[in-house]
Amino acid sequence: MQKILIVGSGDVARRILPHLTGRYRVFALLRNAALAADWRRAGAQPLLADLDDASSLGRIAGLADVVLHLAPPPSQGNSDTRTKHLLAALGKSKSLPRCLIYVSTTGVYGDCGGAAIDETRYLNAESPRAGRRVDAEKTLRAWGARNGVRICILRAPGIYAADRLPLERLAKGLPALAAADDVFTNHIHADDLAVACVAAMCHGQANRSYNVVDDSDLKMADYFDQVADAFALPHPPRLSREAASAALSPMQMSFMRESRRIGNRRIKQELKLRLAFPTVADGIADALKGNASC
Repeated sequence: MQKILIVGSGDVARRILPHLTGRYRVFALLRNAALAADWRRAGAQPLLADLDDASSLGRIAGLADVVLHLAPPPSQGNSDTRTKHLLAALGKSKSLPRCLIYVSTTGVYGDCGGAAIDETRYLNAESPRAGRRVDAEKTLRAWGARNGVRICILRAPGIYAADRLPLERLAKGLPALAAADDVFTNHIHADDLAVACVAAMCHGQANRSYNVVDDSDLKMADYFDQVADAFALPHPPRLSREAASAALSPMQMSFMRESRRIGNRRIKQELKLRLAFPTVADGIADALKGNASC
């Protein structure tokens, strides 16, 4: 039975797990010991370690055939030291994983002025957060090429699910941008991203990037309006960019500076991915079903 190491223990990782248990022996790298029992019950073997502490990673060398790397970079700095620590630990064994899947972000493209783009678009990270993702991608590509490990990079946009909708934001009445200033935004349901990770294990090509986005073609405020209508909440007020800057945090505004319309042909053709939630409307409808059954 092949061995899978999941690095990063968040929501998407937990959604991946049911697709792996029974078919693979799954290890989960956890920083928080309190999560260990829950992951063990779900079918994974917990390994307590911290990507910020390179000395804690000794047990992962030679452990896995496939690594699913979902851990974010550190919150500061210009490089992803966590990815560097991970690769250094894996490299201490002569038995390297045959494949490593990394979940990155579509933020690596920066602002595209609302243009339609695909994976051939040049990288132009405009925030330190996205810059650390670019650093991780470059580090992984070089390591994979040097060691003969198949590296697949999945670039995810805004991840949503029934429990990841902007309901609190809408309830607070936080503003969105007026139509003249609004940006195109891209989405993927967390369940579809989880399936894409498994599909990349099976079908992803070496040193290849994939935009894991759905079929939606939406501006950000229109997305908020769709969610508001579905849950009987008021539409957010629409303000100019200047007025919104006075009402929102710099972090919130950072997501309103970049406009992209990202295509997904590659995940459908190469990863053979069939989206369970092709549009945001499909995901919202599913969330409403769950809400009604509670």
